[in-house]
Amino acid sequence: MAKRDYYEVLGVPKAASPDEVKSAYRRLARQYHPDVAKENPKVAEEKFKEISEAYEVLADEEKRKRYDQLGFPGVETDFGPGGFTWQNFTHMGDLEDLLGSSPLFRDLFGGFGIPFGGGMRTAPRRGSDVELTIRLPVAAAVRGARPTVEVPRTTSCPDCRGTGAKNGTAYETCPECHGEGQVRRVQRSGFGQLLTIGECPRCHGTGRKILEKCPHCGGSGQLRSVERIEVSVPSGIEDGAVLRVPGHGMAAAGGGRAGDLFVQVELEWPQHLRRDGMHAFTETAVPLATALLGGETRVRTIDGEARLQIPAGTQPDTPFRLRGEGFPRLGGSARGDLLVTVHVEVPRSLSGRQRELLREALDPEHRVSAPRRESIFRRRAG
Repeated sequence: MAKRDYYEVLGVPKAASPDEVKSAYRRLARQYHPDVAKENPKVAEEKFKEISEAYEVLADEEKRKRYDQLGFPGVETDFGPGGFTWQNFTHMGDLEDLLGSSPLFRDLFGGFGIPFGGGMRTAPRRGSDVELTIRLPVAAAVRGARPTVEVPRTTSCPDCRGTGAKNGTAYETCPECHGEGQVRRVQRSGFGQLLTIGECPRCHGTGRKILEKCPHCGGSGQLRSVERIEVSVPSGIEDGAVLRVPGHGMAAAGGGRAGDLFVQVELEWPQHLRRDGMHAFTETAVPLATALLGGETRVRTIDGEARLQIPAGTQPDTPFRLRGEGFPRLGGSARGDLLVTVHVEVPRSLSGRQRELLREALDPEHRVSAPRRESIFRRRAG
């Protein structure tokens, strides 16, 4: 069955604010839990997973932007080959905030396989993201590009598999938190008991105590390196767009999932060119004679030059259209147009001969008479 649009799944418009998206998800989460919708729990389970996938995308600013631009292909790399799973859901805190006051609902969601409590908190942390900027010629927005970038990053130590313990086995369960990664403390106050939950100070949230450090990484579980990564820049990309390369950020402590690499693309714009969507705009100048008599001129385009025919009698600031010389849509091949404004170069000075020829050309009735010569008899009489 074809996937439904995420906005349709949550019942919100595309212009919905983050608060409106969250409110819609919280309402649907109450409605479609399988143990609540007992008439058809299998359908409810599928529905609950569908709305959670939609919320995972629309509640994240970067994922939502890519989804709005590219649709499902823009976010499919955020999930595995089999699609969305609960391991991809990063907004579990919104469910706890929604259901934490209700023991009944917490029990139901725990039975549903959604990790609450210690199971969620001891999950390996995700590594940090890496951000960098690359500059490309504007022609990359037409043909696309595959530049190679060097990314300083940390990777999980292969010897200990990111655990920090020798051979990946020289550790034991933390005696302070008993493997949960968090400790609970109860304080009495005038209003009753106050329960606080915080990171375990002994294991720093890992849930284990290293008995012997890995000699290769010194117990950190990570190694520093510089990685050369080829980045795929699609045709039609906008100046300032950000591309995401999953899993090429920093490694996570304790063997968790690595962060992502975010590459901002800056296009090097020539002064003569500007862009509006798929169309490009430029200007050129032609001599007065070409504007009057017609002719041909060459115009700088996005990725080269093109010939432009100038008809006789072209007026100043006349726009011309070169079809197919603009930009494609994102990831597409069909291109928009290049609109060229033609300016006419008017000479600042003319010779006497040029003036006479111009007068004759512009005013056929104009006659230039030779200067009258004085009679020889008149000169003698004088």
